[in-house]
Amino acid sequence: MDFSKKISVRRILRLKKVEKDTELADRLLKFVENFSWEDVKEHTLWMLHNWGFSDWETMFVAMIDGEGVGMASIMKTDYYPLPEIFLWISSVFVTEEYRGHRISEKMIAFANEYAKENGFDRTYIPSEHVGLYEKYGYRYLKDIVNYGNGTDRLYVKKIK
Repeated sequence: MDFSKKISVRRILRLKKVEKDTELADRLLKFVENFSWEDVKEHTLWMLHNWGFSDWETMFVAMIDGEGVGMASIMKTDYYPLPEIFLWISSVFVTEEYRGHRISEKMIAFANEYAKENGFDRTYIPSEHVGLYEKYGYRYLKDIVNYGNGTDRLYVKKIK
């Protein structure tokens, strides 16, 4: 799957699904090693090194001119003891330099299209943010408690 959108007159944003043991997986690994989101870095590195994904679970990468500028994942579970809720869009991250260009919105739309292609009709996003995911068609469902006892907001979107 490949998706391109113009980010400026000369720069093209490419969104790609990451496959195990590929050059793109290696590039995503380097991206994660150097990004600023310390809260998820260790876990994401472990997932990439050990390819802790099964079935349709995967990572997506956003690239501009071959450089990683963002990532997202689609998972069966997330950092919450909620097995009845699944198809999480998680680990949505855009480098500080590229924030404000709607890259996270495009990655989420890309992940939702992938979910739809795999037979799912809704996705969930956990977040501390208020007012961000509503812009992308998500609605607040409820507060949820993660494994670290922190409280986040759970958002849901119907995609079919």
